Amino acid sequence: MGSGQVTSSEPFDFQGKHITVAGLGVSGVPAAKVLHGLGAIVTVVNDGADERARAQAAELEALGITVRLGDGDTLPEGSELIVTAPGWKPDKPLFAAAGQAGVPVWGDVELAWRLRGPDAAPWLAVTGTNGKTTTVQMLASILKAAGLRTAAVGNIGVSLLDAVLGEERYDVLAVELSSYQLHWAPSLRAHSAAVLNLAPDHLDWHGSMEAYAADKGRIYEGNRIACVYNAADKATEYLVREADVEEGCRAVGFTLGTPAPSQLGVVEGILVDRAFVENRQKNAQELAEVADVNPPAPHNIANALAAAALARAYGVPAKAVRDGLRAFTPDAHRIAHVADVDGVAYVDDSKATNTHAAEASLAAYEPIVWIAGGLAKGAVFDELVAKSARRLRGAVLIGADRALIREALARHAPEVPVVDLDRTDTGAMLQAVQEARRLAQPGDTVLLAPACASMDMFTNYNKRGDAFAEAVRELGAGT
Repeated sequence: MGSGQVTSSEPFDFQGKHITVAGLGVSGVPAAKVLHGLGAIVTVVNDGADERARAQAAELEALGITVRLGDGDTLPEGSELIVTAPGWKPDKPLFAAAGQAGVPVWGDVELAWRLRGPDAAPWLAVTGTNGKTTTVQMLASILKAAGLRTAAVGNIGVSLLDAVLGEERYDVLAVELSSYQLHWAPSLRAHSAAVLNLAPDHLDWHGSMEAYAADKGRIYEGNRIACVYNAADKATEYLVREADVEEGCRAVGFTLGTPAPSQLGVVEGILVDRAFVENRQKNAQELAEVADVNPPAPHNIANALAAAALARAYGVPAKAVRDGLRAFTPDAHRIAHVADVDGVAYVDDSKATNTHAAEASLAAYEPIVWIAGGLAKGAVFDELVAKSARRLRGAVLIGADRALIREALARHAPEVPVVDLDRTDTGAMLQAVQEARRLAQPGDTVLLAPACASMDMFTNYNKRGDAFAEAVRELGAGT
C-alpha cells in the first residue's frame, strides 16, 4: 500500500479542506472541479506547462482553483489530502512528502467510491493484463439484456466520477480498473470482481511483478458475492486466496475446459455454469453457445465466461447471458476480420500491444503469416515465439524494435521465413501487407498482432489498425 494511504471508507467532509490534485488531464480536471464544488480549497499541481496544460489551468483558475504548473514534486503547504491522476508513479517525491506528513493519497476511483450516495449502484469490477475492456463491454451488454440500467465505466470512456455524480440512476455498474487505478483505491469494495489474467506489464511503474500483481489483487478486497478467477492462470487464484473478503463470498473459476463445481466452462460447444446453480455438484446451467461469442477465439471465450460469471453473481438469468453475448460487438482493432483475399483471411488485432495479448491472438489461428513489431516497452519475445512457432507460415517485421522479434524467431523458429522492413514511412504498412500476401497460401491467416506499442510509426494502435485495413482493401481492389 502506498505511503500515507488510508483504508477506512468513512464519509469525508470536503468543505474547507485543503486538497491537492496531482496532474491535469483526463481525471485531474474533473476531480478538481468536483472537489471545488464540494467546498474544498483546491490546488492543482502538474509536472508540465505545455500549451494544453496552460489552457486547462486557465479554465480551472477562472473557477477560483489554484494551479501550479511545472512543479509536481512539492507538497503544497497545508495539504490534507492528495487526489492523484492514476498514471503518477508511486515513487514520486510528492507522495514521499505526503507519507512523511501523514497525508492520504487517493486516485480518481477512490474519490468516486467515497462520493457514492447511500443507495448507490454496486460495482462489478474487472481487471487483468488483457481483455478488460472487452469483458466489461460484454458484461454491460449482458446486464442490459437482463433489463438492468447499467453502463461500462472506469478505465474505458465514461469516468466513474460522472457515473457516480451524474443525473442518471443505475442499478449496477460494469467497471474496468487498471492496476494504476487500483493502487490508489484503498477503500474500494466491489460487489464481485474478476482478475482475467496476469502477465508482466507496467513493471516500470509498479517496480516489480509482485507489486503489479498485488495491486491487481486489490480488486478482490471486501468482495461480497464472488471473486472470479482464471483457472488456467494460478496467479489469479492465488490473489483470491490472499484476499480479505466478506463472509460467504465465493471463489468462482472460469475455464475453457469442462468446469468443476463452482466454475463456469465449456462443454461440447456450450458455455455452462456450475457455480450459480442449485446442487452444483451434479447440475450445470447452459448459458450460451460458443458461436454466440464474437469472435469465438479462445481468449475471447474466456472473456465471455468471466463476464457471465460476474453477471450471474449479480443474479442475472441464463437467457440474458446468451442475449447479451449475441448483442455484443467488439471494438475495432480487436481480432477484427478485415477481408478475405484469394482465400487468405486478413485479421486486425492492432490492440495486441504486448506479448500476452499477441500470444492469445496467435493461439486463435493457424497457419499464420504474422505482422509484428513496434515499440517493445522492455518486453522480450522468446516465450511468445517459442509457443507460437508451429503456427507460423512466415513473419513480416516492422517498427523500431523489430530486431528483438527477429532474434527470437532466429532462436526458436529458424525455419520460418522472415521479412524485415527497414522503413517507418506511411507506406510501410502497405508493403508489409504485400509481403505477407506473398508468403501466405490459401487457408492461411495474415494476422496483425504486433506485440508492441505503435507510437514509433503511428499516433496510436487505432491508426495502425486503420493503416492495415486500408492496405488490405487496396490489395483486394487489385485482385
